[in-house]
Amino acid sequence: MRPSKRAPEEMRAVTLERGVARHAEGSCLVRFGETHVFCTASLEDRVPPWLRGAGKGWVTAEYGMLPRATNERTKREASQGKQSGRTQEIQRLIGRSLRTVVDLVALGERQILIDCDVLQADGGTRTASITGAWVALRDCLSWMEARSMITKPVLVDHVAAVSCGIVNGAAALDLDYAEDCEAETDANFVLTGSGSIVEIQATAEKKAFTEAEFGTLLGLARQGVASLVELQKLAVL
Repeated sequence: MRPSKRAPEEMRAVTLERGVARHAEGSCLVRFGETHVFCTASLEDRVPPWLRGAGKGWVTAEYGMLPRATNERTKREASQGKQSGRTQEIQRLIGRSLRTVVDLVALGERQILIDCDVLQADGGTRTASITGAWVALRDCLSWMEARSMITKPVLVDHVAAVSCGIVNGAAALDLDYAEDCEAETDANFVLTGSGSIVEIQATAEKKAFTEAEFGTLLGLARQGVASLVELQKLAVL
């Protein structure tokens, strides 16, 4: 039995709340159980210097955790003068994931910056961030469409992410922190709405996993992402 009493294939309760930031062009408060992430999308009428004149735009992301998002207070990275390797890795993952479903040429020479701030962490902050960031990005693009700033579809698909793992010898979907700490195998899957694979991060924490076990985890991830995509569709109606 999982600590949360969930079935192996059962997600935590997930909610996607749009329009929570008054000033941002797009925003979403995403909750995966007790993991809560505040996502905003900000439009900038410029691109990075290396993209100037290329005739296309850019989508990038920044990620951070509030000091009391966890049981013990963590120092703000700004006070330490640098970002941790974990932070850099996660925000690059979020940016890569979103760009796979964006037509950068249709966006034009503009940049959309996604901010994902973890208010409360209980495992799966990166997967929640990607899922909520898509909603914030979509609302930002709708804001642009309403002002005739874009005339062609920019989003070509949904993208969402979920964690899976092998805990006490059994595969489980959407790990919370208690399970993540004890997992023999820990994996994160980023998939598009059409089922294509964007990125897979899978690590044997205590014991090497087999190809069959990996296949089981991928099957669970496809089920979880499909449910998340349906929630995204409902959220943006």
